[in-house]
Amino acid sequence: MTEKLLISLTVNGERHDDLVVESRHTLVDVLRHHLGLTGTHVGCEHGICGACTVLLDGAPVRSCLIFAAQAEGQEIRTVETLAEDGEMNDLQRAFSACHGLQCGFCTPGFLMLAEGFLAEHPEATREEIREVVSANLCRCTGYQSIVDAIEDCARGRREVRETR
Repeated sequence: MTEKLLISLTVNGERHDDLVVESRHTLVDVLRHHLGLTGTHVGCEHGICGACTVLLDGAPVRSCLIFAAQAEGQEIRTVETLAEDGEMNDLQRAFSACHGLQCGFCTPGFLMLAEGFLAEHPEATREEIREVVSANLCRCTGYQSIVDAIEDCARGRREVRETR
């Protein structure tokens, strides 16, 4: 018999109390199947591809490698938080403008990886961006357009900060 746990998670600013999950359930399982947040994709389930990347207390993590119970007490942010009122944010717009997505399967993971990275490294160089995106897998774009998108977004965010 699988052990059941009663947990509380804070996801996208909303607290979810009294979640009954099996002890073996990963964070991606709970996000998708208990909370209906299907923007986070399940890829390899081994932490290699990055399709399941979310932000945990602001840091990009592979949600397939974390048990849901381990995320209690931390802020979880999924790709659903990027758009506001149906409008894409600057990172999503950059991905669209630079053709940083093709089939779209890996895109949520890249977006969350980039969102967390840019929050900590707003002055990131192209080489640093290339290094960080190498952590995720994409079979369609060849990465160049993803790097372009993140670089464009970083540049735009710097320009906004400089005009304030």
